[in-house]
Amino acid sequence: MSSSGRMLDGEDMVNLVLNGLGSAFLSGGKRSQSLLASRVGGAGAAAPPPRKLTVAASKKSWIPAVRGGGNLIDPEWLDGSLPGDYGFDPLGLGKDPAFLKWYREAELIHGRWAMAAVVGIFVGQAWSGIPWFEAGADPGAIAPFSFGSLLGTQLILMGWVESKRWVDFFNPESQSVEWATPWSKTAENFANFTGEQGYPGGKFFDPLQFAGTLQNGVYIPDDEKLERLKLAEIKHSRLAMLAMLIFYFEAGQGKTPLGALGL
Repeated sequence: MSSSGRMLDGEDMVNLVLNGLGSAFLSGGKRSQSLLASRVGGAGAAAPPPRKLTVAASKKSWIPAVRGGGNLIDPEWLDGSLPGDYGFDPLGLGKDPAFLKWYREAELIHGRWAMAAVVGIFVGQAWSGIPWFEAGADPGAIAPFSFGSLLGTQLILMGWVESKRWVDFFNPESQSVEWATPWSKTAENFANFTGEQGYPGGKFFDPLQFAGTLQNGVYIPDDEKLERLKLAEIKHSRLAMLAMLIFYFEAGQGKTPLGALGL
C-alpha cells in the first residue's frame, strides 16, 4: 500500500523495484541509467529493437488428454510460446506479462542451481561417504577456509554476479561492457549472441557449441538446436528442483539419497 493509502498494482510494484536500480555500479553509468528509465517510462519511451519472432506452438495440457476446463487447465495468459509451457498456473502468477517473464527467469536460474546441487550431492557423498547435510561441519571435510571466510567471500562474489544479472534482466545487454570485467577485455565474451534472455550463448557460455557453431571465429547460434535444448533444460531443471525438495525431506529424517537407494 502506498503512503496515500492506495493499493499498489503489478505495474506499481515493478516500478518500485526498478527505481531501486539507480546506482551507477548496478546500471552501468549514466548512459545505462537513461536506458533503464526509458524501459519503464510511459508514453514516448523508445521501444526496444525487435529481436526474433517467436511463434507459439500448439498448447499442451499439464493434464494429459484434457482440453478446456477454463483457466485452471488452459490459462488464457499462457500461449505455449515458452519452452515447457503446459498451461500449469493454478494460482494465476503469470497473468501479468512482466511478472511472467521474471518467474521464468527465476525458474531457470533455480533449476540450474538445483541440477548442479543434485550432481554435487551424489558425487560428494559417493566420494567422501559424508552425508551432504553434514559435510560442512565434518572435521574431515576438505575446507581451506573457515566457514565465516567462505560465507563472506560467497556473499561478495555472488552478490556482484547476481546484481549484474538482475540489472541485465531489466536492461538487456547493459552489463556486457569492459568496466564490468576490469581484469580483462571480455565484453565480447559476455555479450548475448542469441538475443534471448537467459541464453547468452557465445564462446564463453557455449564452449562446446551445443547450440551454435563457430565460423571464422564468430559464434553463430543455431535456433533449432537452441529451442530443443531450452525444452530439455527446463524439464531437467524441474526434475532437479523436485529432487532437491525430496532430499530436504529425507535430510529431516537423517537419510541421504544414496542411503534411500540402498547404496
